[in-house]
Amino acid sequence: MSLRKLVILGTAAQVPTRDRNHSAYFLYWDHHGFLIDCGEGTQRQLTHFNVKASSITKIFITHFHGDHCLGLPGILQRIALDKVSHPVEVYFPASGQVFFERLRDASFFSNHLELVPRPVNTDGIVFEDQSVRVEAYRLDHPLDTFGYRIKEKDTVSLLPDKLALHGLEGEEIGRLKVNGSITKANRSITLSEVSVPKTGQCVAFIFDTRHCENVFRLALKADLLVCESTFSAEHHDLADAYGHLTSIEAANIAKESASEHLILTHFSQRYMSVEHLYQEAKAVHQHTSAARDGDVFVLPRRKKR
Repeated sequence: MSLRKLVILGTAAQVPTRDRNHSAYFLYWDHHGFLIDCGEGTQRQLTHFNVKASSITKIFITHFHGDHCLGLPGILQRIALDKVSHPVEVYFPASGQVFFERLRDASFFSNHLELVPRPVNTDGIVFEDQSVRVEAYRLDHPLDTFGYRIKEKDTVSLLPDKLALHGLEGEEIGRLKVNGSITKANRSITLSEVSVPKTGQCVAFIFDTRHCENVFRLALKADLLVCESTFSAEHHDLADAYGHLTSIEAANIAKESASEHLILTHFSQRYMSVEHLYQEAKAVHQHTSAARDGDVFVLPRRKKR
């Protein structure tokens, strides 16, 4: 399995600070390169943290508030400038089609980019291949907003001793994996007899939302849950008024959904330090980090059930 890791490009909400750029996150996932949101300054952050623009294969925009999307023109033009040969898909709330078009066409450039718009209308699967599935779920924010869940499909881990017990080797094992069973010596052997289930890895992104049912669909048993923590608990009323979560709400989502590692982000500019938000969340969900621009999180190895 290729290295899968998350690079934090920006952690600021609404207004950037000296230390926090606007919202952007890059996920290395095998041959995929997923950019989730691209606020103003994302192109520079890619350079600063050694992420090649040519690595981007898909862009997921959660919503069209400026701190999540105003870096899109620069990103697209950079990809075109680098003459990237592969298509780049952009997923975004369908109701924001006009904003996507304005950002795409913000200025003149030599367009050597094969851009594939993928408007998202409803909850469910937005992308799927043989090994991974990406789902989008609508969140509760004043503007149409979707969270994204990237989930490796569950597989099995073959048990060498069980294979040897049944005398299975070489092409026989390949056929067993494809068909789910194989007949040998007049006996049917099923895949479940010689393997154990292995749960696929999962990364979930929840930005700009109040507490709602879909946050749990997104976060369910995620290895990494990247969740907005715009406000501290003392500013709960502000969070609710503007459609955001507090640090404690984020931690409760992680705890109730059995997420492994909670990564807090999207911090209000009112907090020069986010240490108290981190401490609030950690008291609820032990395995918590407060993201900083440039942080890298490597996905843990998959677990056998």
